[in-house]
Amino acid sequence: MAAIWGNGGQGGQFPLEQWFYEMPPVTRWWTVATVATSVLVQCHIVTPFQLFYSFRAVYFKSQYWRLLTTFLYFGPLSLDLLFHVFFLQRYSRLLEESSGRSPAQFSWLLFYAMIFLLIISPFLSLPFLGTALSSSLVYIWSRRNPDTRLSFLGILVFTAPYLPWVLMAFSLVVHGIVPKDEICGIVVGHIWYFFNDVYPSLHGGHRPLDPPQWWRRIFDPRPRAGDTHRTNTANVNRDFAAAAAPEVR
Repeated sequence: MAAIWGNGGQGGQFPLEQWFYEMPPVTRWWTVATVATSVLVQCHIVTPFQLFYSFRAVYFKSQYWRLLTTFLYFGPLSLDLLFHVFFLQRYSRLLEESSGRSPAQFSWLLFYAMIFLLIISPFLSLPFLGTALSSSLVYIWSRRNPDTRLSFLGILVFTAPYLPWVLMAFSLVVHGIVPKDEICGIVVGHIWYFFNDVYPSLHGGHRPLDPPQWWRRIFDPRPRAGDTHRTNTANVNRDFAAAAAPEVR
């Protein structure tokens, strides 16, 4: 029975349920929305024509939901959808977990990437932007983990920075067309990576793409009174310890 239950057989969660709740919040609900959108299309409740991004439909016909649904639809239920959901969930989760306990930093990254992609979409005729957004996350993770070794289909072994290019080559071979959406994702991801990981070290730690304070107030929970008291107590204890410690020359 231990193999059936999550948490090593401590009754309460099945493995799939445990996997779901172990995901950080932004990744969890993005994954759920992606799968739910494909299910709705598969059941003929909505059609892809109601989901893609169109400048005219959004700003002249007030169909504002397209600003979000363009990032949620990866195609009908298929092996290709499973492939996309796997990469979306995996690298979105890794980036969100590395951003700390607060969802403000990661949600700001998604917001930046979505706005950037919506701006360039009309110029490149990209109606669906989910793959581009996912590619930007894969690129950022790969640049931040240059020494990680990966294996593609158990055949090709390479380090993480080559992952976006391997996936692009795979898409080119499978679909026979240049993956413009993945190229756009790499460009958007590189801009974020440069201004968050390279630029600060060259300009005294200044981070121009950090989330503003009003965004942090929305996504960062306010500390509880008990947490504030414990933090203040810890600070006082550290001050006493520093004062009592011998001076080192």
